[in-house]
Amino acid sequence: MANHQDETRAAYDGVVELYASLFADRLETQPFARAMIGTFAELVRATGNLQTADVGCGPGHLTAMLHELGLDAFGLDLSPGMVDHARRAHPALRFQEARMESLPIEDGALGGILAHYSMIHTPPGELPKLLAEQGRVLAPGGLLLISFFGTDGPEPVQFDHKVTPAYSWPTDRLAELLADAGLVPFARLLHDPASERGFLDSHLLARRS
Repeated sequence: MANHQDETRAAYDGVVELYASLFADRLETQPFARAMIGTFAELVRATGNLQTADVGCGPGHLTAMLHELGLDAFGLDLSPGMVDHARRAHPALRFQEARMESLPIEDGALGGILAHYSMIHTPPGELPKLLAEQGRVLAPGGLLLISFFGTDGPEPVQFDHKVTPAYSWPTDRLAELLADAGLVPFARLLHDPASERGFLDSHLLARRS
């Protein structure tokens, strides 16, 4: 896992400013994703535990959105360049370098985790470990919203992402992995973003059992 993560970190460190500029609209042009994040925030607020991690936060734009939606949100990212940018762009919020397989969070501490396309670079064989770590840090009843590229095929598909190689996932397969990690999927949204790749934009909401 270390080699893959080192490569991913270096790739994102090299595109910080470009990546931040591409996502400066904060989902204003992506109504489906925006709606799912709003639903996620509402459900986390209802648990009474507002502590929420934006895992793979990048330049921090979604961490700021979660904060505006009433959550005590903080961002974690593998890339020191992204963390530095997020701290400068959102000085009132907390950001920290972290690996997704070893989050610097106590067991059962969080009411919510947002993983917005942040696990797409993880090889399929390594994903269960990351999902188990999400389950470890969520409180019982806590919510996870994971967004990813979906495929209609039976197996994950590797593709050439603009930053570093990534994977699309059959939604049912990923839902099964969530359930294996003690994260019970209860809502999903799939839609065609008319992308050149032909993948679906996929969002799964799960609750820790």
